[in-house]
Amino acid sequence: MTLKSCCIYSIGVFSILILILGISLNLSYVFPHFLQSVVKKEIVLKNGTDAFKAWENPPAPIYMQFYFFNVTNPMEVLDGERPAVVEVGPYTYREYRPMEQVNFNSNGTKVGAVSTKTYIFERNMSRGPESELIRTVNVPAVSVMDKFKDNPIVSNLISSYMKSTDTGLFTTRTVGQLLWGYEDSLLKTLTVFEPDLDDIFGLFYKTNATNDGDYVFFTGQENYKDFARVDTWKGESHLSWWTTDECNMINGTNGASFHPVINKDETLYMFSSDLCRSLYAVFEEDVSVQGIPGYRFSPPSEVFANMTLNPANTGFCVPAGNCMGSGVLNVSVCKQGAPIIMSSPHFYQADEKYVEDVFGMRPSKELHQTTIDIHPLTGIVLQAAKRLQINVHVEKLSTFSQTGNVRTVVFPVLYLNESVVIDDTSAKVLKSVVTQENVVDNIPFMLIGVGIILGVVFMFLMCRQKIPESTTDERQPLLSS
Repeated sequence: MTLKSCCIYSIGVFSILILILGISLNLSYVFPHFLQSVVKKEIVLKNGTDAFKAWENPPAPIYMQFYFFNVTNPMEVLDGERPAVVEVGPYTYREYRPMEQVNFNSNGTKVGAVSTKTYIFERNMSRGPESELIRTVNVPAVSVMDKFKDNPIVSNLISSYMKSTDTGLFTTRTVGQLLWGYEDSLLKTLTVFEPDLDDIFGLFYKTNATNDGDYVFFTGQENYKDFARVDTWKGESHLSWWTTDECNMINGTNGASFHPVINKDETLYMFSSDLCRSLYAVFEEDVSVQGIPGYRFSPPSEVFANMTLNPANTGFCVPAGNCMGSGVLNVSVCKQGAPIIMSSPHFYQADEKYVEDVFGMRPSKELHQTTIDIHPLTGIVLQAAKRLQINVHVEKLSTFSQTGNVRTVVFPVLYLNESVVIDDTSAKVLKSVVTQENVVDNIPFMLIGVGIILGVVFMFLMCRQKIPESTTDERQPLLSS
């Protein structure tokens, strides 16, 4: 065999070996698994890591938008007609939420911290100033009436006082007062009998420049899936408000961070102190945020479904057996007894009766769904929108003339949209990670491509080597003659 033939056959053998290697690497996911193992080790809550820095002080700007429901027919509501509301907003605040009082345990598997949130009003991103007036349900009055409705003597005294001060079922206050607090005359009077009662009311009173309690998180050092998962909140590993152990579980992260290497079949758990419960989200669709591929996760309707549709939610019926319809959650047990009902904005994914009970409700998936867009390899949140609505349970109370002939209704007060989009600096860094990921993922296909090209070269050289031989054989008789 000539040297030329030896080289040609070597190319053929080499092409086959490269093809086999490329196909084997592709089927075994060697490179993706290697990349994932590197990411799992790097994304840990540990001093000095990029993951810790982003967790401790999120670089992306967070905005909290409030939309109020202004009541347009208060007198008609008292006469028993359907409430009519008009959405007014947004009133936007820049939210800062650094982790403070950070304290690692001795072996680095857990870290304690508090998340202090501060809100700064953004006038240029808002409909109007905080001084704009909103007419809405008088939440302190409704709470007081609900608390004493079964005590005729006390309720008559309170009702008489409310008449003398012209306190009714509705009130008109500024945006700033409704959010951050104002002195309520009814509550102030009741402090004479209940000194521990706070006479300041605000839907987010005592939440600005404060935290929602001490957290202990897993760092992810022992198991990457434990990254930023809540171990305890306020010193407890479970809640005590609900009627089943399952509903009292504290599951998942606080919703700001998620573990790396996420797949589409996963269920992501989160604990929300606003909702006083844990919830979960499932994969919905592939998305792209600033050119970065991601997975969109969102809570399915089963999360807030009635116990008849989702028996796991039986424990959220409070008192036990007192269940509401799908799409709403009675959180009075964790709101000092106030008849507060939580839902998605405009009662999105709730029973149709809640939408029909209030004129002005227009649920929309695009505007009112809670979504989280995550980069699957790193677990970094690319974009998120937490959307919740605060409602008040209103009903006619025979002991309080202030309720008139009002219908029993879950009355919307406001909804919030807490949103974040990855910042440009972080996006640039993540894009380089995506590029590296694509290169690593495509190495097997590159090898397969090289193998195919070498195979084509081998076939070409083989054919070219045989052509002269056949031509020579055909010409020999002519030459001999």
